[in-house]
Amino acid sequence: MFSHFSCYYELLMKVSRPPVVAVMGHIDHGKSTLLDYIRKSNVVESEAGGITQHVSAYEITHPREDGRPAKITFLDTPGHEAFQGIRARGARAADIGVLVVSAEDGVKPQTLEAYKRIQESELPYIVAITKIDKTSADIDRAKQSLAENDIFVEGYGGDVPVVALSAKTGEGVKELLDMILLIAELENFVGEHDRWGSGTIIESRLDPKKGITIVGVIKDGTVSVGQVAASAGAMAPIRFLLTAEGEQVKTLTFSSPVQIVGWDNLPQVGAVFEIFDDKVAAQFYAESEAAKSHTRKTEVKIEEGMTILPIILKADTAGSLEAIHYELGKLSHERIVPKIVLSAVGTVSEGDVKSAMTTEGTKIFGFNTKVDPQAAALAERSAVVIETFDIIYKLTERVEALLLEQEPRIQVEEVAGSAKILKVFSIQKDKQVAGARMQSGMFEKNALVRIMRREEEIGRGKVKELQQSKIDVDTVSEGSEFGMMLEAKAEVAPGDILERIIVVTK
Repeated sequence: MFSHFSCYYELLMKVSRPPVVAVMGHIDHGKSTLLDYIRKSNVVESEAGGITQHVSAYEITHPREDGRPAKITFLDTPGHEAFQGIRARGARAADIGVLVVSAEDGVKPQTLEAYKRIQESELPYIVAITKIDKTSADIDRAKQSLAENDIFVEGYGGDVPVVALSAKTGEGVKELLDMILLIAELENFVGEHDRWGSGTIIESRLDPKKGITIVGVIKDGTVSVGQVAASAGAMAPIRFLLTAEGEQVKTLTFSSPVQIVGWDNLPQVGAVFEIFDDKVAAQFYAESEAAKSHTRKTEVKIEEGMTILPIILKADTAGSLEAIHYELGKLSHERIVPKIVLSAVGTVSEGDVKSAMTTEGTKIFGFNTKVDPQAAALAERSAVVIETFDIIYKLTERVEALLLEQEPRIQVEEVAGSAKILKVFSIQKDKQVAGARMQSGMFEKNALVRIMRREEEIGRGKVKELQQSKIDVDTVSEGSEFGMMLEAKAEVAPGDILERIIVVTK
């Protein structure tokens, strides 16, 4: 009886909350442009190279069919392959997914990877077919492309809602927002105002003025100034709260994006954050969660004889660091690999340069971050290379070029010609006269050869003289029969193969 009353009371305390929507898809399929239109802003032009390289959270208001205003929180996730970890966090933090597919291109590799994230998170989702204003757009072909990859939208053998739209003209955008609110109503997302807030960290960064800042989405409860935020291994007294746009507020509640400033350690992106009324409880939570989530750092395997390119990496956010680690992990050559010896969020500091000075050849790369003047001066005096980038593939291209440039050169033997011994005429100490036929390549005077018998090497020698039709020649080529004087300790016999060896530097 009492348990039934408790459940009923708990339901009364919960209220409908706005949906959190992850917009996901392949690079250049119009995700950020769509959100620009919805927000009436211009984020795309501010992104380096027009590429979204972080998860961004935006809160908008859209009228329901009855005219009542309704809030929706959007997460814009990067489409580039390197940012799959960030997309996974976006999906985990969301209630609804929007899978963006271009009407020009159809399904692409990151479309499928984004779809996989949506499935893993068990999100209800909508397919948004974008760029329908383009002359090469073909909505039916895009739907067919989806069906060929087992994504069956309404009208094409399935029940997944689909909206065709143009972020340029706005056609179909209202229908997409209406569909999001309809799904939210059917799914009945709820939250409780009168409890300590909790949510998911979708990004963290080090602000030179404010310190460590996280961007999160509140999934339940209320966050207020004066409380304490905690995550695994990190905590922050909330002296002031910021919205996604950087506006200071006193409180924020569920489904709202939030910026929490002043963490004592960099929290792990993708982790949960909890809010407490006192520092002791927050510290206990941070320490106990850190003990649970302790993970081993994966090290680059260095095989014997391999060389490393040591790298110090600084970036603006933890998500950027993760993406760069992923991309650099794919770069390796036969004899050299990149190894990140130090990576952290923040500006390139004097300490980073001093660390680079301890290991010869260490390169410092900054991504979306600045270089301290003291660091730049010390680097110049000590010949330490610092390079900064704002597009991830430019950074990886630079590392690839350095690997090619610094890969150790080795000398290897290659077979440049082979001849079969037909007859041995005479043997006098180390000098042997024999007749042979060239099978491949060519021989020349003073060529070094190895003597092969039944595919085993029995010795090595040098071709001192060559004759064809009893005339001295300098070279013999494929298909010709010739006589020679071979200088070798191993005695040759008919049927042996002589392989001409050249040494090549690679």
